[in-house]
Amino acid sequence: MKIVIIFLISIFYNNLVFAIDIKIKAKVNNEIITNIDIDHEKKYLVFLNPKLVELNNEKIEEIAKNSLITELVKKKELNLLVNLDQNKEIIDVLQNTFLKKKKIKSEKEYLEILKNRGLNYKKIRKKFQIEGLWNQLIYKKFYSNIKINKEELRLRILDKFENSEKKYEYNLSEIVFKESSNESLENLIKKINKNINSIGFENSANMFSISSSAKNGGLIGWINELQISDNINKNIKNLKINSFSEPIKISGSYIIIKINDKRVFKEKINIEDQLNSLISQETNRQLNNFSIIFYKKLKKNLDINEY
Repeated sequence: MKIVIIFLISIFYNNLVFAIDIKIKAKVNNEIITNIDIDHEKKYLVFLNPKLVELNNEKIEEIAKNSLITELVKKKELNLLVNLDQNKEIIDVLQNTFLKKKKIKSEKEYLEILKNRGLNYKKIRKKFQIEGLWNQLIYKKFYSNIKINKEELRLRILDKFENSEKKYEYNLSEIVFKESSNESLENLIKKINKNINSIGFENSANMFSISSSAKNGGLIGWINELQISDNINKNIKNLKINSFSEPIKISGSYIIIKINDKRVFKEKINIEDQLNSLISQETNRQLNNFSIIFYKKLKKNLDINEY
């Protein structure tokens, strides 16, 4: 009797597996991305940016597939350099930072949210690991190339501090993009603006932005005006809440800034703290540029096919 039951269970699960129509959607060298992978990635990206549900399913699938291709390109490079089965500490740090951003109070609450959304805890930890190790790699590889004039930044902060009665801070989102060899800059800007007006800024960030903030709908968060460059500040200071700037030229790329909220900065300002924060931001900005260039170089050397 026991053998019969085991046999019946075996048949049931085998039929269940075959009932799932698994299709290969992309290949990066010898690694495949299936429709099952894309379904999970879609859920994850909607978790990060809930406004994605406003897009049609085909567009969300395209964004999810591109996200997984990016992850595999990074993973292949990291596999050559580190053991991906280690580095638990970096995962814990990134996970805790993520929970704070999402205002999730405990890991228990987090696990419950993932369960309700059909998300795999181990897969998401792997994502944190890949992103964390990638950032470490970029830092080690390119930190010596970073150029920052600390005195120039200090003078910029002092000038703003002394010549402004009220200091403002902004909650910002961004779309960062580069010129394309396949399309004129004018047409690319028209396409981005058209998408912003039709599907919203956050969803357009998922589609077009090359910044690391793209997965979160381009969200930067709160930042005070002392930490914003003069070039960007003059383009956003007169913008109303929920409006966005014209494309602003920054080193090697362009940025469109959206103001989500604005308020008077009431905290006592410590010049050294502001300087250190500005240095950190500028360092991250330059490292992000190096990351984009290095990623594109790696991607170009891989055999990537989409189906």
